[in-house]
Amino acid sequence: MKLNGNEIKPGNVLQHQDTLWAVVKVQHVKPGKGGAFAQVEMKNLMDGRKLNERFRATETVERVRLEQKDFQFLYEEGDMLVFMDTETYEQLELQKDFVGERAAFLQDGMMVTVELHEEKPIGISLPSQVTLQIVEADAVVKGQTQSSSYKPAVLENGVRCMVPPFITAGERIVVDTEAVEYVRRAD
Repeated sequence: MKLNGNEIKPGNVLQHQDTLWAVVKVQHVKPGKGGAFAQVEMKNLMDGRKLNERFRATETVERVRLEQKDFQFLYEEGDMLVFMDTETYEQLELQKDFVGERAAFLQDGMMVTVELHEEKPIGISLPSQVTLQIVEADAVVKGQTQSSSYKPAVLENGVRCMVPPFITAGERIVVDTEAVEYVRRAD
């Protein structure tokens, strides 16, 4: 789908310089002299590079639609993560590096959304919150409960997280997978 330079919006995925770019920021400029243009900040979906590009209102760029499919996490094998398409039962193997640090939050049977372009995975979305058990938590220091300070704790997946002083080892908590932050006690 072709877009004019003045129709580009944040969140669009563009085909530019023979690769895919996600639009991060757009600033529309209409100078007193000359034609209007859009100053676009983009992030490369393949390698994470950033690019600032200027598109005139009369220029056209190719907007790409990404296919989003639900996959179920099956297991980890070495440095590969194995997912299954819930409709076709086909398996998809992704490098741990592709998922990044958030791979530690994957749990058996967890549903994730994989963004595909021409059947090639280019992005993955995990649930925003997961429930995990605390295996180790520092003791409360006397007087610490009066202030709003947090203490370090280790979750069952080995990730360190700051928790309120009233949380103890063995409790289950809800953790934000993006910011790796304590949200609340689990029900």
